[in-house]
Amino acid sequence: MWKRKHKQMLTIGIYGGTGSGKTTIVKQIVSEFPSSEIQVISQDSYYKDNSNISFEERCALNFDHPDAIDFKLLCQHIFALKNGETIEQPVYSFKTHNRTDKTISISPKKILIIEGILIMNYPKLRSLFDLKVFIDAHSDMRMERRVSRDITERGRTPDEVLERYLKTLKPMHKQFIEPMKVHADYVLENHKNTTLNLSELIEKIKSMLI
Repeated sequence: MWKRKHKQMLTIGIYGGTGSGKTTIVKQIVSEFPSSEIQVISQDSYYKDNSNISFEERCALNFDHPDAIDFKLLCQHIFALKNGETIEQPVYSFKTHNRTDKTISISPKKILIIEGILIMNYPKLRSLFDLKVFIDAHSDMRMERRVSRDITERGRTPDEVLERYLKTLKPMHKQFIEPMKVHADYVLENHKNTTLNLSELIEKIKSMLI
């Protein structure tokens, strides 16, 4: 039985491995609601500020480990939104591996979606979600998507992406992401030969708003 914990804002956590299709699925969900009612925050905006170390040192960091995320700030911001306050979300640059000096003002809305690979690894954050959705996708498909995205959007080389996937992403998925599937209220299968059906999830979200 899914129970809504906070009446003032429906908070949904959407998570799964890198390249599982979270961003695309979130966009589809958002398209089903008026823009005035739904807001999305990405875990990627809350990588820790690494201004105190060099670019070379930042490149060597493990960004797929929970320690890379500023969960305390993310929780503070969710609490603030639930209290009707506007937040200043950090803006992160994947090219410099660091936060920029810019922020984005975000105001409270009826529905708040938090998406990211590690959002269930912080118990305090996990407890804030009214609905937890895990996106399940085969590892080969996730790798293809990650390689393509990092080359086209983040300026990485194919060799760099493949090496990082095998040495970091794959073991981190096994250690930190796959085990969090047990916390899901809803599992979406998003495989190559599976037709993605979001209608049931959309209806569930709408029913939780009543």
